[in-house]
Amino acid sequence: MFDLQKITRKNIINLKPYSSARDEYEGNQGIFLDANENSFGALIHNEYNLNRYPDPHQKKLKEKIAEIESINSENIFLGNGSDEAIDLLFRAFAEPSIDTVLYCPPTYGMYEVSANINAITPIEVPLTQDFELDIEKIRPHLNNPTLKLIFLCSPNNPTGNILNRENIMTILKNFQGIVVIDEAYQDFSKEVSWIKEIENYKNLVVLKTFSKSWGMANLRLGMAFASPEIIHIYNKIKPPYNINGETQRLVLEGLTDHKSRKYRAIDDIIEEREKLSIKLKNLSFVQKVYKSDTNFLLIKVNNANQLYNYLISKQIIIRNRHTTLLCENCVRITIGTNTENMMLMKHLLAFENSYS
Repeated sequence: MFDLQKITRKNIINLKPYSSARDEYEGNQGIFLDANENSFGALIHNEYNLNRYPDPHQKKLKEKIAEIESINSENIFLGNGSDEAIDLLFRAFAEPSIDTVLYCPPTYGMYEVSANINAITPIEVPLTQDFELDIEKIRPHLNNPTLKLIFLCSPNNPTGNILNRENIMTILKNFQGIVVIDEAYQDFSKEVSWIKEIENYKNLVVLKTFSKSWGMANLRLGMAFASPEIIHIYNKIKPPYNINGETQRLVLEGLTDHKSRKYRAIDDIIEEREKLSIKLKNLSFVQKVYKSDTNFLLIKVNNANQLYNYLISKQIIIRNRHTTLLCENCVRITIGTNTENMMLMKHLLAFENSYS
């Protein structure tokens, strides 16, 4: 039986959270002399009261997200990017220099970085050659009393594939710590979101982001979906005003007035992904184009360093993954617009002619 109290750090259980001025008075009207703001206004004058602190709990925005995701707002935490949501999990549930975290490389690098920042010992169980979870090698770790967090990225970055759902379910059913499923790229796949399983698994945290399908990477807004008990801990330890007011306003505007653009963009990206995949397979120096359920393609080439440097010289910037585990001579290409992809192919054909 999963026991949140048992795995939460004792200092977090006993922590008295910071109480901001906006926690003590939530009204919108009045003369605000409580938060030591500049009552004479902001340096930049506009209609949005930049001199005032934002809603520390992002209530209106969470209500809109809850409507879109068909979930209660009590199940939502908003962070300064998904990276904040990741970091706070370490700070809440893993004791520095004592506890451990498990992740499966090649995968998103911030799991390892956050572990190292928080002095949490990593347990790496690499994916198989097919980029699937090696469930038989993961299974012995599930009863490790020091293991508090497992991070799974599905669809995975940089491999682009959805992880086997039955293997993830096995982990959820047999692990008494927190299982984090990172769905940054889920909108580009046909996979059903794990958000639907939050009621069934109290140890499940699902991460999503506004940086990919929503096209708002510059605003730095990430989402964590979990039980109200886990969300309560998130809110207990987060900085009081972690999401600025302009981000809240602009994202809410996007969700309210421009939501259809997201779905058009997803369709366009998937169409371009499939067209680009076919074209890449016809290049002589491309050994393999991996199946993708994301907004990028991982491809294996004859010489990743040579290709990367050539494209850089043409101001085409891709990601060289050659030194990443299981990704020797692989590069990762984000799906661009039709015009960008045509320019990419022009230079790839030139590369082929120059180095064939």
